[in-house]
Amino acid sequence: MKQEWRYLLLAVGFFSRIPVPALADFKEAELNRAAKFFPLVGLLIGSITAFNYWLSAKFFPTDIAVIISMISSIYITGCFHEDGLADCIDGLGGGWSKEQVLQIMQDSRIGSYGATALMLILLTKFISLSHISPDLIPWVLLVAHSLSRYAAILVMMTQYYVRSEGKAKPLATELSSSEFLLASVFGLLPLIILPVHLLWALLPVTLIWLFFSAKLKKRIGGYTGDCLGAMQQLTEVMFYLGILAWSLP
Repeated sequence: MKQEWRYLLLAVGFFSRIPVPALADFKEAELNRAAKFFPLVGLLIGSITAFNYWLSAKFFPTDIAVIISMISSIYITGCFHEDGLADCIDGLGGGWSKEQVLQIMQDSRIGSYGATALMLILLTKFISLSHISPDLIPWVLLVAHSLSRYAAILVMMTQYYVRSEGKAKPLATELSSSEFLLASVFGLLPLIILPVHLLWALLPVTLIWLFFSAKLKKRIGGYTGDCLGAMQQLTEVMFYLGILAWSLP
């Protein structure tokens, strides 16, 4: 249990800006074992984001509360996944060969493809959340952040890591069956808090996951850390759109 607690703290420290105690004798390989807690960290981030929305909605209109919740999510994660989305789309949009795509992804500068993708994803999040029933938004945020990080875990389980360097190198390994089961519990169990008919929102999430996974396999033969961030962002926003589609009268 002590070792598992250490892995959890590593996951929280790696995937967010939430302060954790300093861990002695840290080894990069330990993050391999911490990857199973990725959806749990998403649940933690979703809880904080949902609370910030709930609190803000008591004083401001819904759209302002949504913006505050988005700001809190970005601040907590240090724009970690948004950065991955921008780099990944820059690479896929600007590169022709696998080598070109990976080289562009490694460039810290943002290009036109990445900037456009980032602008559109944030705009779509804001508009879709603003049109969802205000009472439902906190629960949707809670589920979206854990589910979308589980979608990244599924990429790790089904494809190969294709870059020998970068911020996600320690995660370039498959999870064991027990670790994957634990990640599945953290990623899928929060769905029980939603009305049954809203589970149809999993359909667009599944479709974008299949499409983007196939795109990654075709273009670069696997995934990088930036691709995981992009998958998290894409599945998160598709979940919001799915909830909106099936909650409208």
